[in-house]
Amino acid sequence: MKGMMPGDRLPFSAITDRKPLILPDGAKLVLWPILALEVWDIARAMARMVIPPPQGIPMIPDHPNWSWHEYGMRVGFWRIKSMLEDLGVRPTVTLNARTIEDYPRTAEAVLDAGWEFNAHSYEQMPMHKLKDERAVIDKSLKIIGDFCGKTPRGWFGPGLTQTYQTIDHLADAGVEYIGDWVLDDQPVRLKTEGGKPMVALPYNYELHDIVMMAIQHQPSEVFKNRSIDYFETVYAESHEHTRIMAVAMHPYLSGSPHRIKYVRETFEHILSHPGVVCWDGEQILDWFNKERPAPKTAKKKTGTRKKK
Repeated sequence: MKGMMPGDRLPFSAITDRKPLILPDGAKLVLWPILALEVWDIARAMARMVIPPPQGIPMIPDHPNWSWHEYGMRVGFWRIKSMLEDLGVRPTVTLNARTIEDYPRTAEAVLDAGWEFNAHSYEQMPMHKLKDERAVIDKSLKIIGDFCGKTPRGWFGPGLTQTYQTIDHLADAGVEYIGDWVLDDQPVRLKTEGGKPMVALPYNYELHDIVMMAIQHQPSEVFKNRSIDYFETVYAESHEHTRIMAVAMHPYLSGSPHRIKYVRETFEHILSHPGVVCWDGEQILDWFNKERPAPKTAKKKTGTRKKK
């Protein structure tokens, strides 16, 4: 399997040229909250760093940065969970399947809350580094499916990584949507090698706590200010074309005491506006499939040839 280039999977389409997508009950904009739960293996380099190593040379084991992430699972997650429940927000939870093994208490809390389980591979390792990509996908889906009683319908790659074959492997494994691409404000349908349906839901790097806080090193209040500025633009545009606005959170960042109030105020502001609905990935996918049904694949004709 060679896979396809992105442009082969998705023809170009200007949003202004499309037939409008209609949300129920006169809604115009969907807020899509995403919470990522990950496993950072102390035996490998950490996914990212909050404090550089002495002399600038990364060392393994990296206890300082491992413990920064660990705070998110021990404390930050529960702070975010309390906030979301207070606001009546049900997020998509994208989690490394290994979270269920290493942090069962956290996984059980997600299950008890009734939040959507979305697969985030087995552990936080780029898809490019896996020896058998399809095997890891199958393993991840099985662990999560066995735990929550339902195979995840959606997928986020670790670090949003994909190879040219990833989408085809996912489609063959039964995954129905990905959240790694940030190329549109609406869901888009992707082509796959086997013809199985796949949708890319609109993700967001601009309103992403890793980008803002761990890479750009913005002050805490920027999360709120940038999110509201972004919202005001797409909210005004949504009166012509429905928009999806994703907001991404990680417990070790958004769950920090000096950020959580800005995260909360962001959700409060957006949800106070008429015409805004807050959906998880499955709800967005089901709505889109109803609005834009997947084209039916032609079935091969079967039968015996007539004898001459």
